[in-house]
Amino acid sequence: MTRHFFASITRNKTSLIGTALVVGSLTLIVTLFVVQSLGLRGGAYLGIITFVVLPMFLLTGLILIPVGITRDRKRIAAEGEELAAAAFPVLDFNKEQTRKFLALGIVFTTVSIVVLAAATYKGVDVMDSTTFCGTACHTVMQPEFTAHQRSPHARVACADCHIGPGADWFVKSKLSGAWQLIAVAFDLYPTPIPTPIHDLRPARETCEQCHWPTTYVGDLLKVKTVYTDDEENTPLKTAVLLKVGGLAGRDTSGIHWHVNPDIQIRYRSDETRETIYDVELTTADGEVKVYKTRNMPDDAMPWRVMDCVDCHNRPTHRYRLPMDEVDNAMANGYIDNTLPYIKRESMELLRAEYATHDEAREAIPRGLLEFYEENYHEVVETRLDDINKAAEELVVIYTSNVFPEMSVDWGTYPDHSEHMDSPGCWRCHDRKHRTEDREQISRDCGLCHTILAQEEEDPEILETLNP
Repeated sequence: MTRHFFASITRNKTSLIGTALVVGSLTLIVTLFVVQSLGLRGGAYLGIITFVVLPMFLLTGLILIPVGITRDRKRIAAEGEELAAAAFPVLDFNKEQTRKFLALGIVFTTVSIVVLAAATYKGVDVMDSTTFCGTACHTVMQPEFTAHQRSPHARVACADCHIGPGADWFVKSKLSGAWQLIAVAFDLYPTPIPTPIHDLRPARETCEQCHWPTTYVGDLLKVKTVYTDDEENTPLKTAVLLKVGGLAGRDTSGIHWHVNPDIQIRYRSDETRETIYDVELTTADGEVKVYKTRNMPDDAMPWRVMDCVDCHNRPTHRYRLPMDEVDNAMANGYIDNTLPYIKRESMELLRAEYATHDEAREAIPRGLLEFYEENYHEVVETRLDDINKAAEELVVIYTSNVFPEMSVDWGTYPDHSEHMDSPGCWRCHDRKHRTEDREQISRDCGLCHTILAQEEEDPEILETLNP
């Protein structure tokens, strides 16, 4: 019986190819699954091969086997050999041979279905993983993946924010991903990748799964240390009281007044959302105010309901400017702030142009060492380790924010949660948006923050708060 079964699936070329695909795919899937279960980490590509590519070959083989058997029956019938003339084979369960054949077919089919189901589940799991999103299309996604790994959301999977819960957005994301796969395969993607993503799921359905707008945060103290470019790298401190606010009872205050569930803000902008034209405010009592500008073009984008990502447009994939990176590294001890002129030299090395990351990895350490060898030979003799450590950190800073292959440079992707290095808040709060009654959108900085000290060496307020 077994011999007859295997003869039927191997005596024609089509079924033989299908059988080879099934046996080979099953063997490789099971083997690779066992190997990965034992701890092998082969990256995103191993998961793609195991749970996406091989199951496709398996399914193709399962289709080819019956196709080959059917064509073979027709060929035999045409040659006049003994074969039932019925369009479909006659199954006589009174015959032991038929029952054995059916049992063997059921076992074979069940195994195939189980493997395909498991592979489908694991395939979806692999395609929703951060490793797949960040490394499968390495050059294209390298900037976003690198920024994600350095962000507060490093342990949050890409799919949690870009897809969120529910089947409908899952299907939409996979359809969108199909085109992205084609774009990568045929080099059709732009550099840099344009932002924002206009079909991104609303933040109320993703971000607010964790960040509840009904939570009252209140005021937060932010202290920032910057260093001058003199020989001593003089530290200066700025202390700002951020009025984050939120919903306390039924009253909303502070910055997060914008996401009060009882009000709605809509706006029209250009495609980049860098320039805001008309702004519409609907208050809790139903009053509608429209703040207009004089320069809205005919091709402005449609009305958009404001949500979290209109201010927090880089919540995870944030690219910092060289001054901020160097100041943070010096304040946290990654770069020794007692090295002479380290702030000035760091800025010059980071702002230089490098064709690739490899070129930067060579040029930055060499440039920093040459400076100290020419001007501070005694520092090289006594503090070479500090110089090398600073150079390593500068390489990390550069390769985490600048990606020449994708045309991503300093400032390519501005962060709108502030207004120092990009328009940010000033996109709306600029005194240019007015109602018909000449009412303006406020530009009062005190609504959002209070500056307690600004670039002072020893702010008195910090001595009071932390004696």
